[in-house]
Amino acid sequence: MSSSSEYSYDDEAQFFPFFILTLTGLVTLPLTYSLLRANTDDAHLAPRIKSNYKTKHGGVVESLRATQQRKQRKIKRTIFSLAGWGLMGFMAYLIMTTEPVVAKIWNPYDILGISESYTEKQIKSHYKRLSVKFHPDKVRPDASKNETVESLNDYYVGLTKAYQALTDEDVRNNYIQYGHPDGKQSFSIGIALPKFIISDGNGKYLVLLYTGLLGVLLPYLVGSWWYGTKKRSKEGVLMESANNLFRHYDEFMDEAGIITALSAGKEFESILKGDQAESGLSKIESRITAEGVASLFAAGLSVKDKEKLEDLESGVRRKVLALLWAYLGRVELDDAALTRAKYDIAPIARMLNQSFAAIALAYGNIGPIAGSFYANQHLIQAISPKSSPLLQLPHFTPSIAMAVEGGSKTHMTLQQYLDLPDAQRRKLAVGKNLLSEAQYVESVEVGKQLPYLRVAKAFFKVTGERVIIPSSLVTLVIKGRFIPPGTERVPAVKDADLEDVDPDEDDLEALMGRKKKTIKGADGKPISVEEQSILPPLTFAPHYAREHTPKWYAFLSDSKQGKMAVPPFTFDRFDQPIFDDKGKPTFNMQTLKAQFAAPPQAGHYTFVMHVVCDSYVGFDTKMEVTLVVEETAKAAQMAGDDDISEPDEDSIAGQMHALKTGQAPQSKRQKDDDDSEDESGTEEEADDTSDTNTDTEDES
Repeated sequence: MSSSSEYSYDDEAQFFPFFILTLTGLVTLPLTYSLLRANTDDAHLAPRIKSNYKTKHGGVVESLRATQQRKQRKIKRTIFSLAGWGLMGFMAYLIMTTEPVVAKIWNPYDILGISESYTEKQIKSHYKRLSVKFHPDKVRPDASKNETVESLNDYYVGLTKAYQALTDEDVRNNYIQYGHPDGKQSFSIGIALPKFIISDGNGKYLVLLYTGLLGVLLPYLVGSWWYGTKKRSKEGVLMESANNLFRHYDEFMDEAGIITALSAGKEFESILKGDQAESGLSKIESRITAEGVASLFAAGLSVKDKEKLEDLESGVRRKVLALLWAYLGRVELDDAALTRAKYDIAPIARMLNQSFAAIALAYGNIGPIAGSFYANQHLIQAISPKSSPLLQLPHFTPSIAMAVEGGSKTHMTLQQYLDLPDAQRRKLAVGKNLLSEAQYVESVEVGKQLPYLRVAKAFFKVTGERVIIPSSLVTLVIKGRFIPPGTERVPAVKDADLEDVDPDEDDLEALMGRKKKTIKGADGKPISVEEQSILPPLTFAPHYAREHTPKWYAFLSDSKQGKMAVPPFTFDRFDQPIFDDKGKPTFNMQTLKAQFAAPPQAGHYTFVMHVVCDSYVGFDTKMEVTLVVEETAKAAQMAGDDDISEPDEDSIAGQMHALKTGQAPQSKRQKDDDDSEDESGTEEEADDTSDTNTDTEDES
């Protein structure tokens, strides 16, 4: 007996829809997930500062913002995802509507129409009746049933084979071993593709398709992903740009020096292509170096900055630096293409500044680190270094800011200006060549909505402990309220709001930092409340071509060495509402926490605490804080003198204490018994030294 094989194609659409559906799903489902998953950037949920103010080139800024938003919408991914779902839907339709072809299994009992319980005698008797009835010599074709002589002969042959499979030993063995009385049958290898794909000369196109998918597209996608990850730094800038920033780093750099370094980024070449690399450069330079109103040059750059610009060779970098100064100085260029480029480069410069900040943090010099934060403020607000912070208000120009400041050598902050009595403010800002009444009202309204975080208190602590010991996990707790400049009738700070209550010793979830916020209840006991996540209003930055959520950075520096002591912690969400539904400040006390390891030796450590806002100029706080680290032995002695600090051994805190110290805490009952047996019989009240760590207040 021999067997053969043949290839068959899926002309009835039995299998290829499953194949196409599977392949399409492998691409479409992950793509859809990437589109629908929760977006970590929820800036669109943040409130906005109420103002209709637009700059002269507000249309350009809005156009650039809209372009960026379209990129973030992932339109190409959405189109591919929809196409994938459409193809998957069509394949599912074919699967549901195509009648499945059921493979027939050769069964002698079914052919003879008998039960499997029949004996051999019954089978022979039944076959005799069938052979008499369907013998080719006796049966005649019935045209009404589409019967032919051949079909009747085939049917009779089938009956004979079925009978032999059940009665003849050799035929029966073939049936048992191969499932057919004739022995091993030929088999068909099915290909889950319609036959028309390779018929009529279409096979070469199929080969080309496979070659394109597997030989070109797949290597290209993998290579693009791989080289793309290697091409950019963790901050998302090109490695070549990061290397350029590294080469320009200097420990004595200020904001202007950082601006110059940022112009070395290669990302700007995507904006200034071809002829745009140098066109209009002389015009930009003549405008920014013209005589200024409130500064030597119109763009606010210094003589040193001008020399750095002139030392650069003509090309993309020199034009970028000139455009950056034109942007920071709000210099009119009277050219649509140059104006658009001026606003387009600012977000790129800010992204490069984040990479520079990472480089500065690696060196640890506080000057460049702080300078990168200040440069970020100036880029968002379009204010050149050393310019007046009043330029952040609508309608303010350098000449108006200089008039308000009265020619003072030191600039007036927004807080100082808006905290003045209204009559005095009007006298300074309203008048000929100054603000109109409507412009003044709008500027004050905007200023009184800006989120200025005023720090009320800062201190160090270790959760659940009275003192700080070497190498322990210290928490810097910053208490502050958002009080916009010019706010009147500010309520006094409540002492209870300045406390940071530790969780109850039995509240394991809170102790592990996985639960709600803990505050002091009316009875003085700690209670857990729902912790909120409040976004501050989007930054008021009418010149910046992106929407930006403000962030606050808290870090510690060593003023003696000029070095970073504790790296920055970022805060962009807060635990209490900042403004109410009417836009009025709530004066809620906000709590910011930063954890770090205490120094390995005991002593008093004085740091400078910086709380810097990345979006507004002059909204920063700098104050001295002192960290007191006690000797371990002294801390243990103080803990032993305080009953309150010893948790019961049956409590969760007691068990955690046992794990930490290796021994269970002494129970209060046993301790009381020991005290009652003491010969002296004297009682001493432990001195409360819970305030040995920093307790600094700074809110004005």
